[in-house]
Amino acid sequence: MTSEIILQYFPDLSAEQREQFEKLPALYEHWNSQINVISRKDIDLLFERHVLHSLGIAKVMAFLPGENVLDVGTGGGFPGIPLAILFPKTQFHLVDSIGKKIKVVTEVAAALGLRNVKASHLRAEQIADKFDFVVSRAVTQLKDFYPWVKGKFNKQSNNKLPNGILYLKGGDLEKEIKESGLKVTQYHLKDYFKEEFFETKQVIYVKG
Repeated sequence: MTSEIILQYFPDLSAEQREQFEKLPALYEHWNSQINVISRKDIDLLFERHVLHSLGIAKVMAFLPGENVLDVGTGGGFPGIPLAILFPKTQFHLVDSIGKKIKVVTEVAAALGLRNVKASHLRAEQIADKFDFVVSRAVTQLKDFYPWVKGKFNKQSNNKLPNGILYLKGGDLEKEIKESGLKVTQYHLKDYFKEEFFETKQVIYVKG
């Protein structure tokens, strides 16, 4: 699996962005051998299952220059790192409660020369800053996730969707959404990507 899958869906990448995406497999193989942040079987499918999956958010929402995005429970840097490559003029703050995962994020961002990424060993509740959007990838149930980030949104919205949460989730979400009591909009990634992996994957949007 090469970065060709990314170019297929995002053909307008600059030479620098292409180079940054190309570097990801070697960087993650290196760090994964020391600190396990991606399952061993997934490392060969990095572009499909991690990079392109992260970029599913970009099919729903193009972040604007100067916007601030918080990635909660980023793990090894997903969805934050691929989104930071795609939107170099948007600021991304990647947080995780596990310090060794943040070490990987910091090292990967530095190796890629990403100047729009800040990484912190924190829980979401500890962050006092305000953001335009919060992104995350299947960290926990929506009903538990929402209280972590409630009140962390800038009042002024400039994008096509009001400031809020863009959450990557998979499977049948009807019960989870109902239990959350939140008003959500569901975007099915199979409408954007043809690979079988995306058949049940969604981006869930919740207004902040």
